[in-house]
Amino acid sequence: MLATLFRKEIAGFFSSLMGYIAMIVFLVVIGLFVWIFPDTNVMDYGYATLDTLFFYAPWVFMFLIPAITMRSFSEELRGGTIELLLTRPLGEMQIVLGKYLAALFLVVFTILPTLVYYYSVSKLGAPAGNIDGGATAGSYIGLVMLAAAFTSAGIFASSLSRNQAVAFVVAVFLCFIAYNGFDSLSRLPFVEGRWDTLVQNLGINQHYQSISKGVVDTRDVLYFVSFSFIFLLATRLTLESRKW
Repeated sequence: MLATLFRKEIAGFFSSLMGYIAMIVFLVVIGLFVWIFPDTNVMDYGYATLDTLFFYAPWVFMFLIPAITMRSFSEELRGGTIELLLTRPLGEMQIVLGKYLAALFLVVFTILPTLVYYYSVSKLGAPAGNIDGGATAGSYIGLVMLAAAFTSAGIFASSLSRNQAVAFVVAVFLCFIAYNGFDSLSRLPFVEGRWDTLVQNLGINQHYQSISKGVVDTRDVLYFVSFSFIFLLATRLTLESRKW
């Protein structure tokens, strides 16, 4: 049944324009930064690197992923089909995982075409192939883990309201706070110097940057897994509360 729900969600994404729009928007925006915009494109930068991609992708995901996930439960709540879904032989966690994995699959599928950027930049290096493959692989792993974290937050936001616009705004807020909020908080006068490292480690950016260096530390992996699990568990509890 979990596989059936997963396939249903994937079919729902691609039977509408949502899946295609998500892919096109991400690739166009990132492509502009990597290849077109002054000061950020590879040609102006002068080094065979995809740092621009991995710097701007989280900010694009901050809006793109909420747009993908906002319909996950909001649509069910608005249409009154959530009760029907909950009566099927599926546990709440299976329902949450089915929708979560489908949304994450779409995001990862959107990332895959950027491998063409890696090939192109590698060929542009002097000599050809002069690119740090280890750091790039680590950055891709970090980007997938960040996408998994953002998707879990988006799924949770979608379970809170039947209004998709509200779900979108809440998800963007959660993703922004998780990615950038703790870094900003660590620079406050009463935090800086004493608790700044601890506060930074609570945010996503610190762990994303760590993995992007090419070293996949188990502590960073555990952070992303725990982050996603907490939001998925919160989504399950939200669904359970609707039975009361």
